[in-house]
Amino acid sequence: MAFLTTLIGSVIAFVLALVSFRQLVPAWVGLAIQSFMALIRAIPNVLWVLIYSVVFGLGANAAVIGLTFHSVAYLTKVYTDSMEELEPDAIETMRAMGLKNGPIIRQALVPNFIPSYLSWTFIRFEINFADAVAVGAAAGAGGIGYQLFMASSFYFNFHEVGVIVYLILVFAILLEIASYHLRKRVMGNQ
Repeated sequence: MAFLTTLIGSVIAFVLALVSFRQLVPAWVGLAIQSFMALIRAIPNVLWVLIYSVVFGLGANAAVIGLTFHSVAYLTKVYTDSMEELEPDAIETMRAMGLKNGPIIRQALVPNFIPSYLSWTFIRFEINFADAVAVGAAAGAGGIGYQLFMASSFYFNFHEVGVIVYLILVFAILLEIASYHLRKRVMGNQ
């Protein structure tokens, strides 16, 4: 669930970040998108999952859509902010040469944005993993959160609870190590 919501959310958020990047679009478009994303971010993940649970019923569909919805809003904000921090000289130079948005995005924006993209996407994956565990039981979405809920509330099998908690911790540590190595590899290639 965490992987799927992060993957879908990062792709949609990247497109929305490009559409709201002030050096490529009129300022009012960027402001409108950022304002709408702020509205979505103002509502916590769990509430989005519960809202979609009413629409789709309890289960994985509601959890995936709810977590994706919030992920898109979060990642759009941080991607746009990361793009805004890039040096505007290259974009202004390319625009002065008469290039359209496509070549500017491919040649100036994306190569400088990749480390930030990976970093923020991994952070959001960690958040989505924690949220997926939390809403797994709350929305009946299955996954490890649901197993943790069942082991602790219905079976009272605290050995199983301990194993699940340790597995969650090991996965979080492995995720952090993978994030570090991937970012180091990308930064080394530039």
